[in-house]
Amino acid sequence: MNRTLARIAVAGAGLALVAAQAGYAGGRTTAPLATKMTPVARTLPAAPAGGPLTINSPAFGNGAPIPAQYTCKGAGISPPLTWSAPLGAALVVDDPDAVNGVFVHWIVVGIPPGAGSTADGQSPAGGIALPNTAGDPAYKGPCPPAGTGTHHYRFTLYQLPNDYQLPSGLAGVQAAQAIGAAANAQAQLTGTFGG
Repeated sequence: MNRTLARIAVAGAGLALVAAQAGYAGGRTTAPLATKMTPVARTLPAAPAGGPLTINSPAFGNGAPIPAQYTCKGAGISPPLTWSAPLGAALVVDDPDAVNGVFVHWIVVGIPPGAGSTADGQSPAGGIALPNTAGDPAYKGPCPPAGTGTHHYRFTLYQLPNDYQLPSGLAGVQAAQAIGAAANAQAQLTGTFGG
């Protein structure tokens, strides 16, 4: 039984590799990736260490307002977060309601496997911050223009394949899209803040 499962897994991996090399992406045509790659993951276990992928904040609940101290009306620091990422993860915080299209507030890649947490103003330990839409490799607190209504800020934790490497030079929305497209699981916490 175990040998059969192993053969199926090897055959599936081989088919995935052939499909990827042929440019197949679920019916989409894909452009070739840049040859320079930036490693963002570590060698990870082949099976989950246990438990689902989750993300939460002790500062606000899912769908609730983000306290002012984590926005431009306060200190603009990152909120405290807790998560479980059995295989490691990447974190993307974005605002899909931004006036000029999605605005990426924070990207952290290479978050180590397991449970983790941050306090106010901290970045996930072991992770690497990438430039956000403003070009800054740090958290940029919500700051929607006045009169634009309530914005939704998505704190999305993505589980990536063990060998995933983000193409070099990507930042902001492009990096977030590449991470989202490569993810094999995600968990999301959404907070709101009005302009």
